[in-house]
Amino acid sequence: MSSPRLAGRAPNAADLLPIGEVAGRSGLAPSALRFYESIGLIRSERSGGGQRLYRRHVLRRVAVIRVAQRMGLTLNEIGETLSHLPGDRAPTRAEWERLSRVWREELSERIATLERLRDDLTGCIGCGCLSLQRCRLYNPGDAASQLGSGPRYLLGDSSEEIGSDVSRLEAAPRRR
Repeated sequence: MSSPRLAGRAPNAADLLPIGEVAGRSGLAPSALRFYESIGLIRSERSGGGQRLYRRHVLRRVAVIRVAQRMGLTLNEIGETLSHLPGDRAPTRAEWERLSRVWREELSERIATLERLRDDLTGCIGCGCLSLQRCRLYNPGDAASQLGSGPRYLLGDSSEEIGSDVSRLEAAPRRR
């Protein structure tokens, strides 16, 4: 999503960095920067000779993109959030704080899911059955399937959400 001239003040030559310098300073390949630009995460301007030039603030934006990816956010999620920030200048502190609050909730949910996975996965694999569909301990009678597809308990659902049938099944003697 390059443009010959971005909105706002005209940058001076010191504010514009060639793609090779942005790549070197950000730790990304030039192809990654071109890809980020093609999907609208960053913007460039063009020199008279057609060379991509990035405003200096793009370095901060690229750093945020890389951190967000390490958090597990998709490029679509990152793009949606970044679309609320100015593309032609560095965001203000207040704008960055708003972005941080948006991702804080998402990150907290992901941490909780990872903690459940860490705490529950060993117990599940430890029993030896290797099947949540037949597991008498965690999912008697495949009752969790009533909550939807996938690993319902690891996603945060509980047997209480299914109803009394699971409670009755859980109370029944377990045979191996």
